[in-house]
Amino acid sequence: MGSDAKTCRSTPIVRPIAAIHELRGSRVLLRQWRPDDLEPFARQNADAVVMEHFPARMTDAETETCVARILEHFTACGFGLWALEVPGEVPFAGFVGLATVGFEASFTPAVEIGWRLAAAHWGKGYATEAARLALGAAFGPIGLREVVSFTVPANVRSWRVMERIGMRRFPHEGFDHPLLAPGHPLRRHLLFRLRREEWAAR
Repeated sequence: MGSDAKTCRSTPIVRPIAAIHELRGSRVLLRQWRPDDLEPFARQNADAVVMEHFPARMTDAETETCVARILEHFTACGFGLWALEVPGEVPFAGFVGLATVGFEASFTPAVEIGWRLAAAHWGKGYATEAARLALGAAFGPIGLREVVSFTVPANVRSWRVMERIGMRRFPHEGFDHPLLAPGHPLRRHLLFRLRREEWAAR
């Protein structure tokens, strides 16, 4: 999952806001990144299990570039992919948050919600709780009308989280990821959407 800070300034669906530094739930904390997050994030990005549904595992240098882009997105937009902490238990579990979609597709411009957690922290509800915090910000202070999410069909664990937070899949809107070459086994993606009024109704 990437981010492009420039899109915040060019898309009409997003207006830069005062930075949201943290979002706190009953168990989880979404916060700004710290220098000591880099090492566990690099381990996570080099883990074949965590990166199973991504084109490749990431080198340490690629992880550093990824974090730099995340921070640029926060500077440009005021929101982004927050570091996920479980206070008193896990200093850094991964990330959960919001990012402007950095490619062109039938559903863009758009803001996506996404997450990537170390495998040791799967199955505990952290991603779901943190994603709900991020959606509250998306439809609250950020002022979005809609949030999207997408993944490959085989990534059942991820799209189950999308369903638990109230997102709906639109089968006719499945798409080929434009940043992956034709014939790539991960090119086909499912698209999920959630509108502000649907979130409010929940």
